[in-house]
Amino acid sequence: MQHTLQVELKERSYPIVIGQDLSYGSLVRQALPQVQELMVVTNATIAPLYLEKCTAMLKAEGFHVHQVILPDGEAYKTVDSYMQIMTALIEANLARDCALLALGGGVIGDMTGFAAATFNRGVAYVQLPTTLLAMVDSSVGGKTAINHPLGKNLIGAFYQPKAVLADLNTLDTLPPREVSAGMGEVIKYGMLYDADFFTKLEHIPHLDAICADKALLAAIVERCCAIKAEVVVQDEREGGIRAWLNLGHTFAHALEAFLGFGTWLHGEAVGLGLLLASYLALQRGLMTEDEYQRVHHLVAACRLPTQIPEAMQPQDFIAAMRHDKKVKGGVIRYVLPLGIGRCQVFADVADDEVCAMLAAFKAHKGLR
Repeated sequence: MQHTLQVELKERSYPIVIGQDLSYGSLVRQALPQVQELMVVTNATIAPLYLEKCTAMLKAEGFHVHQVILPDGEAYKTVDSYMQIMTALIEANLARDCALLALGGGVIGDMTGFAAATFNRGVAYVQLPTTLLAMVDSSVGGKTAINHPLGKNLIGAFYQPKAVLADLNTLDTLPPREVSAGMGEVIKYGMLYDADFFTKLEHIPHLDAICADKALLAAIVERCCAIKAEVVVQDEREGGIRAWLNLGHTFAHALEAFLGFGTWLHGEAVGLGLLLASYLALQRGLMTEDEYQRVHHLVAACRLPTQIPEAMQPQDFIAAMRHDKKVKGGVIRYVLPLGIGRCQVFADVADDEVCAMLAAFKAHKGLR
């Protein structure tokens, strides 16, 4: 089972290959026909599971493989880890004709992409995502970044990969918490773009066992990637509708920054962020009570957080969101759902309105 989608960006177009037991070596060679020197970037969790097998496949295709193994977790998505990649590239005497390969989840993919965008003013890279969240979202679209203590992904670049290779079998070793985190981004796609997809997610009986059903998993990954590819093709650098993909993320990034990067997984913060955006939309009359309850039920069914941490107050959200990339002219811009299946960016949401919403959500534990 193997399916290929194409992200059509003219000279920057690339394939997304989704399947099982992918032939990494030949697929990477197709994406990088002239490359000899290849730096594999991974982390201490993924390396024992897949690095040896991946390296053997790459060497069989004639690549001279180098590697750098980083600590695992969002807490290490920092300038120090970025510099570790840079140092490995320089010490290996690699030049502009080399390429990088990201073997891991969203953190590894984002950092590797940013390293590729900036090493020698730009070298090629390929994404090999190994988490559900990375497969359905972060590996596609060319957003690369590292975090700053004051905000998430504030240091980065738009830089497209040469290919995304999503082997569903790598999800067999994914911890249940990571599966749930990935579902935060999956739910987002149904909410912002595809009401029928959202409804299909509601009818999956055992969301915590989703990785056991490879056909279902493939369908979910393919649909999310197709939606993201369609949006990115229309708006590569987020001047318009690509901002929709930030649904739930303004609140989520505030949560991550306040709690400390890595305390919650990104998808966990997105799950609660989707609820908060929906609660605000409900108060504004943009979605119905029934639609809000559907979102709440699905987020809860995926074992994602549904309550604001006790220590976090409304003003903590505002302070963190002031550093969000979507702030323009001092105004925090919110992506809010218009029911299920559509959304819109709003620049008329006052801080007092958000604080009142957050206080009400916290007092009622997100219930109505």
